[in-house]
Amino acid sequence: MRHDNGGDLLVTVLRELGIDTVFGIVSVHNLPLVEAVDRDLRFVPVRHEASAVNAADAYGRARGSIGCALTSTGTGAGNAAGSLIESLSAGSSVLHVTGQVESAFLGSGRGFIHETKDQLGMLTAVSAHAASIPDTEQAGRILREAARAALRGPAGPGGPASVEWPIDLQYAPQNDAPVAPAFPAVPAPTEGELAAAGALLASARRPLVWAGGGATGARRELSGLLEATGAGLLTSNSGRGTVPEDHGQVIGNFATSPAVRSLLADADVLVTVGTHFRSNETADYGLELPAAHIQIDHDAKALGRVYPVAHPLHGDAAPTLTALTGHAAPAEAGWRDRVRAVRAEVRATLHDAIGPQAAICEAIRAALPREAVVARDVTIPSSSWGNRLLEMYDPRDNVFPRGGGIGQGLGMGIGAALARPGSPTVVMAGDGGLAVHLGELLTLAQERPRLTLIVFNDGGYGVLRNMQDRYGERRSGVDLVTPDFELLARACGLPHLRISAEEHAAPVLRRAVASDGPTLVEVDLTALGPMKNPFTPPVRIPGR
Repeated sequence: MRHDNGGDLLVTVLRELGIDTVFGIVSVHNLPLVEAVDRDLRFVPVRHEASAVNAADAYGRARGSIGCALTSTGTGAGNAAGSLIESLSAGSSVLHVTGQVESAFLGSGRGFIHETKDQLGMLTAVSAHAASIPDTEQAGRILREAARAALRGPAGPGGPASVEWPIDLQYAPQNDAPVAPAFPAVPAPTEGELAAAGALLASARRPLVWAGGGATGARRELSGLLEATGAGLLTSNSGRGTVPEDHGQVIGNFATSPAVRSLLADADVLVTVGTHFRSNETADYGLELPAAHIQIDHDAKALGRVYPVAHPLHGDAAPTLTALTGHAAPAEAGWRDRVRAVRAEVRATLHDAIGPQAAICEAIRAALPREAVVARDVTIPSSSWGNRLLEMYDPRDNVFPRGGGIGQGLGMGIGAALARPGSPTVVMAGDGGLAVHLGELLTLAQERPRLTLIVFNDGGYGVLRNMQDRYGERRSGVDLVTPDFELLARACGLPHLRISAEEHAAPVLRRAVASDGPTLVEVDLTALGPMKNPFTPPVRIPGR
C-alpha cells in the first residue's frame, strides 16, 4: 500500500490500534504527522511534551489499551523523558513518535535546529523499546513493532515505545506492506510447579492474596480464588480495583497498617500476583511476609527478587490462577470474618486520622458514578487517603504516577477524560504539583473535557514540609508562592469553586461533577483544618 507521506501512514497504524486521539506539540520536525492526525483523527495540542506523554499514557490506561504522543526532536524529545520514565515504571502502553533531523545528516553534529547528540540512545534509556526509521520502506513495520512492544499482555510487561522519524522521510511517499508483528511466547509454569504450589494452597487454612498491577488482566480469576478460599485480598496501589473495593474480602492497599501486619503474621499461605513490592508499599521493605509464599509473575526476574518465595510460578496471571484455584480449599471457620473485621478497622482508622478531609473523600465517591476515572498527582490527599480510602471498582479508573513523580496528574487526567468522554473524570492535585504544568490549564480550557480538577492548596510541598518539620530544624524549598486560583481560573475561562469547610464538600463536588465541562475546585486546606496526624512519606531517613 502506498501513502502520500508519513502522516498518512501513521494515521493508518493508529486506526489499526484503535487510537482516535493523539497528544503532542506541533513542530517543524513533526509537521506532516500532526497535520494528518489533525485532519483524520483528533490532535490535542498540549502545552508541554511531558504532558503529551502523560496524557497518552492515561488515555491508554483508561481504555485498557495504548495511547500515542507526538513530540519534536532534541529538546522536545528530552522534555518527554521524565514522563517516559513514568510509563516505564508503570509498564503502561505508549507509542511515542518524535522527529529527527534529515536522514542524510544524522549524527553529523552540524548544529541543525533541534539536533541533539545520540537522541536514540536517550530514548533507549527511558523507553522499553526504541527504534529509528531508516527509510520509507520500513516505517510501517517499525511503527507496528513499536506498538507491539508497548502493549502490555501475557507475553510481556509493556511500556513506552519510542520511534524517531527523520523529517525528510516523514514528507516522502511511503510504501507499506502491513505484516502483523510476531508475538513472543507466553510463559507458563510446569505441571510439577503448579502441583507443588497447589498442594501448599490446599493445606492453607488462613490464606491471603496480594494483587499488583500484573493481576489486572485476571479479574475474574482472582475473584474466583477469593471465593474458593475465603482469603483476604491485599493490593498494591497498582492492583486496586482488580476486585471491586466494596467486596467484603478486599482489604486493599493497607499492607503496612498494624492490623494487616498482625493478619500477615497469622496467615499460613500468601499468594502474590503481579506485584513487585515497591518500597513505599512495604515500609521500605521492612514489612514481614509469610514464608509460605506462592508468587505469580510473567517477569521471571521479579520472582523472589524482593521477598523469598517458596513456589515461584513464571506465567500469565489468568491461566495460572485458574490452575491454582483448582487446588484451593476453604479457609478455617472464622477467617473470612476476621478478614472483614480487619477491612473495616483499617478504613475506620484512616477515616478518623484524616479529620476534615474525610468529607472530601466521601463527597468525591458520592458524586461520581461507579465507573469514573480518578487521576491523582503526588500530593498528601492522594498519598494518605486517595490511594487507599477512596474506593476503586475497576483498575482502569485508577490513574496515578506509579514512579512517584510530581506534576503529572493534570496531563494524565486530560488524557483519561478524552479517552472516556461519556463519564466524568476527577483529578486530585496539590498546588505545588499543579504549578509544574500550569500551562495545561489552557489545554483544559481549549479541549473542555468533562473534568473536575481538585486543587488541594496548602501553599507549597506539604509532604516534604511535614518531613522537615518532623525531622529537621528548618524548612528548605517547601514554602511556595501560589496564585489566586479564582483569578487564574477566570483568566483561563474555567469555572472556579471553593471548599473551605467540611459542609461545602458534597454540594460543591456534586455541582462540579455534574457539569458537562471542566471545573477547578480549590480546597483551602488552611481553612478546612489539619489532619489529626501530619502525613509523612514511608521512607527511611538515615540516622533519624
